[in-house]
Amino acid sequence: MTQDITQFVLVLAIMTGLVVVLGKWMTHLFTSPGHNILERGTYRILGVDPEERMSWKHYGVVLLLSNAAMMLLGYLILRIQGLLPFDVLERAAQTPDLAFNTAASFTTNTNWQAYSGESSLSNLSQMAAITFLMSISAATGVAAAGGFIRGLSRKTTADIGNYWVDFTRVLYRLLLPLCFVMALVYVRQGMPQTLNADAIVTTLEGVKQQLILGPVASFETIKHIGTNGGGFYGMNAAHPFENPTPLTNALHILSMLLIPSALTYTFGAMISRRRQGWAFFGAFLVMFVGFLALVYSSEHGGNPLLSAMGVDQTQTALQAGGNMEGKELRFGIAQTSLFVTTTTAATTGSVDSMHSSLTPLGGLVPIAQMMLNNVFGGDGVGLINLVTYAILTVFLVGMMIGRTPEFLGKKVEAREMKYVMIAVLVHPFSILGFTALACLMPATLNSLANMGPHGFSEVLYAYTSGTANNGSAFAGFNANTPFFNTTIGLAMLIGRFFTLLPMLAVAGVMAAKKAVPEGPGTLSTATPLFTGLLVFVVLVVGGLTFLPALALGPIVEHLLMLAGTTF
Repeated sequence: MTQDITQFVLVLAIMTGLVVVLGKWMTHLFTSPGHNILERGTYRILGVDPEERMSWKHYGVVLLLSNAAMMLLGYLILRIQGLLPFDVLERAAQTPDLAFNTAASFTTNTNWQAYSGESSLSNLSQMAAITFLMSISAATGVAAAGGFIRGLSRKTTADIGNYWVDFTRVLYRLLLPLCFVMALVYVRQGMPQTLNADAIVTTLEGVKQQLILGPVASFETIKHIGTNGGGFYGMNAAHPFENPTPLTNALHILSMLLIPSALTYTFGAMISRRRQGWAFFGAFLVMFVGFLALVYSSEHGGNPLLSAMGVDQTQTALQAGGNMEGKELRFGIAQTSLFVTTTTAATTGSVDSMHSSLTPLGGLVPIAQMMLNNVFGGDGVGLINLVTYAILTVFLVGMMIGRTPEFLGKKVEAREMKYVMIAVLVHPFSILGFTALACLMPATLNSLANMGPHGFSEVLYAYTSGTANNGSAFAGFNANTPFFNTTIGLAMLIGRFFTLLPMLAVAGVMAAKKAVPEGPGTLSTATPLFTGLLVFVVLVVGGLTFLPALALGPIVEHLLMLAGTTF
């Protein structure tokens, strides 16, 4: 256990050090006035004016329409895949409902996959549709965070920047350089990077075996740095070609946390309140460590039903050192637990184990983190979601002390709170509404791999993952049906844009406000006290909203497991 904790501390310490380095670079990215030659050429091709100032409405419309156009492009590629060249394996095009689900998934940074990558997509589709959409979705999220922070930092102005400038800079100055360097490291670690579709090899037993190949290393870089999570292979990061060594597993974890954590420093630097950025980082870290402790202790403890049957857990391969069902022996309990916590905290969705095989409380952690949707969160949107709850916190505290709430030196009034509450309420409305609808459909039973509370958790996890733009799943759940492809696709679009756009409106409204001087009743939002209040509000609001659903799934499953009941 000491070695496991040492791993956790080391990874989180490296992440914290990178917060400052990358945070400073992203601050420069969003505030520097000039444009390099590559950026200027892109603006000319797109026909946009980089000097144009955009209101939050203009910024949001451009973001929405550009994403819609790129989603349509991805959909078309997937629908005509069978007609495209360079696929010697002649893989067929996706069906209309599956192509809609896939295009919506990768455009919204969700990367939910109702298909198996190596059998469904050609290398051309993996690059032209999937990798392309992973890049633009990550760039969209970080660009939106830049515009959002800029709006909060300004006073008495009508604009929050230029979306095209933010998007282009994030793509050229942040994502591409990071992905290029990481791809070289991944190739060195043994990941394939080739345009060949397959290779025929002879096994040690003398049997011929076909191995599916492709540009895996470049796929994996944007997958994790962009908090995307889609797998080149159906096994995702549990596949040895996607995750060949413990080092690549650790790099995957750090990649997922890299941009979401560093944006807290960027936030503090851009609003000229460094302590505020660290307060938000502290809130992220406290929630992350708490959930990591829960999943690690649950998985390390193993399955008590085996002990009750007289099975010595230390002597069985399945339970050596804890619950090893669905896990890679080369990663063990520690790295698996850290990966589980990270991939749902950062809403990445990549998996190096099967989440359905987690213990009930271990499985509660990824569901709960996606329900909260602001434990680091995805690139850009995680910070925006946390600020949503920060504004809600100052509003609640202001109401309790009878004072108009203030945030970053500006009064928080009715208009902003309406936008905040839209962003807060849309998330559970989508999760619980679609889950209830699916539970009423008789055909849902045919998609479940388990009955009882675990079967309910499979459905709940699917819509939570879709709405939170995470993309992971309880393995075994068959989502490739017209009903699930359509409803999960809609959940992904709702979860992405109906939470993001209202908060851009908040930034625009706050940008137009005058700063007010601090008074004796002003609540400082850059203190440990406020960090504690923020975490408390996040957990209370999330608990009140989702506890009944969790009680029907992982909580009752845990109680039944302790009582010796199985399904």
